[in-house]
Amino acid sequence: MDARTAPAGTDRATHQRPMFRVPWPALVVALLALLLLTFIVPPAIFLLSASLHTTHPDGSFDQLTLKFYAQLFASPFFLESLWNTFVYAVGSAFVAIVLGTIQALIVERTDTPGRDYVFLGAIVSLGVPHLLYTVGWLLLLGKAGPVNDLLRTLSGGIAAPINVYSSWGMILIEGVSFVPMIFLLMSAVLKSIDTSLEEAAMASGASPWRTFRRVTLPLCLPGVLALLLLVFMRAFESFEVPALVGLAGNITVLTTNIYLSVKEAGAANFGMSGAYSVCLLLLMMLLLLGYTRLSRHAHRFQTITGKGYRPRVINLGRWRWVASGILLALFVLVIALPIGMVIFTSLQPFYEGLTLGSFDRFTLDNYRSVLAPGAFRDAIWNTLILGAATATLVVPITALCSWLNVRRRPGARILDQIATAPLVFPAIVIGVAFLDVFVRLPVPLYGTLLSVIIAAAVRYLPYGMRFSYAGILQIHPDLEDASAVAGAGNVRIFLRIVVPLVSGALVGCWLFVFLGASREVSMPLLLAGPGVEIVGPTLFDLWQNGQLTELAAMGALWAALMTVASASFHGITRRFRIAPV
Repeated sequence: MDARTAPAGTDRATHQRPMFRVPWPALVVALLALLLLTFIVPPAIFLLSASLHTTHPDGSFDQLTLKFYAQLFASPFFLESLWNTFVYAVGSAFVAIVLGTIQALIVERTDTPGRDYVFLGAIVSLGVPHLLYTVGWLLLLGKAGPVNDLLRTLSGGIAAPINVYSSWGMILIEGVSFVPMIFLLMSAVLKSIDTSLEEAAMASGASPWRTFRRVTLPLCLPGVLALLLLVFMRAFESFEVPALVGLAGNITVLTTNIYLSVKEAGAANFGMSGAYSVCLLLLMMLLLLGYTRLSRHAHRFQTITGKGYRPRVINLGRWRWVASGILLALFVLVIALPIGMVIFTSLQPFYEGLTLGSFDRFTLDNYRSVLAPGAFRDAIWNTLILGAATATLVVPITALCSWLNVRRRPGARILDQIATAPLVFPAIVIGVAFLDVFVRLPVPLYGTLLSVIIAAAVRYLPYGMRFSYAGILQIHPDLEDASAVAGAGNVRIFLRIVVPLVSGALVGCWLFVFLGASREVSMPLLLAGPGVEIVGPTLFDLWQNGQLTELAAMGALWAALMTVASASFHGITRRFRIAPV
């Protein structure tokens, strides 16, 4: 532009960009990275420092030492717990994969009557707290439970023929509880396999079993292995079953060792619990690395190419009723028996097993106690606040991080890496890490509901990133480019264009985080102080105190509330075809 074309009164300097102007995306990325690091890095540092230092009586760090690790590795108790954890995780994964795969094969590959209702049962199970599910099985299989009563009658009075407080009891309860999740994920794997390959094998004379063994299983092998490792990881870090079943049978795993070491150490000395937590953290990192590698190579076995894909089902003929009976038996085993036992117990004035006389004692007094003003109602209210506040913190932060990452803003990739980092931290390790931080802060956060909300928000950042990323990935950038051409700024584009278009994914993400945070037990058990009642720890304490009928009533009410939330989550994710990737 020269003097003849430039508008009158303009100056060349007015068209020059300011020398030190910071681009908006870079500034937002930096602020978000700083925010995430503020909540993630200090707990990790305090956790490692606690395992490497002795402490003063006031909780401050004293001398650098390796004695906690030396005591840990020199103790045969640690090796025994590590072996118990491995056996428990492998056994649970095997049970879940076998039963979940059978369900998925019948539903996705056959014309079995009633197969569509299996999805409804799986959704209902998502609303049942894991601890309540464990209690239901213990009521069934315990010494005074109906299973032992029946076996005593059949065997001529042998005292408690089966002992659920054992390794096999832990494996059975944990494995069966993961069946609905494996069914949902395995169904997605089977839907990605072209059934024409199986039909060609059967047309060539192969039996259904040989077709499954030689065609179906190799095609879905990466998915099966990934799910096997996923359940192994979840069992490796689980707390409820080891705490309720294992400790009663003198069987310890790594998570229960961490819990016991925290309870024995007091509020100022977490050296041994820190050493246990660091070891568990390193093991989880290795497992997560293996899971990531399996997931990355799954594309090699994709068989849906768009052309010629036909989602057919196999006509079982008369055998379809046998398959229907298998589905019904799995529903009874996985959901109806434990939940039915909890509901039965909630209607009893006191628990003494399942007898004919107990049906004459049905009462609603336990529900009246739970709904009356007091600790029970406070626990429900505080847990609703915990779930809602955690989800409300996670969703907007992860939505903005995902948008910047999907649109490849400068430096935005690091946001995904930072927000995904808590995935390697088991829940109980996050609890110990934040416990180390909160007891040493000058601000009185330890024991408050806010401390649990902060820890839960950090734990569910990775899940929020997956849901938000999957939703924003479906939006074409032309919509945002058109808004920018029309003069809209970045903030307006995000709030007026992006957020409305991914509202389904964000609502699904909100419900998922709400469900997860509301079901937590180990984190609030370590972080919540007196007067801060939360459903998970309250149910745990009621079990420890032997208050079974109050526990059952409170758990049944909470499961009903969570079932509504889980059904809403499932409906939204199916409606918008959003799933974490």
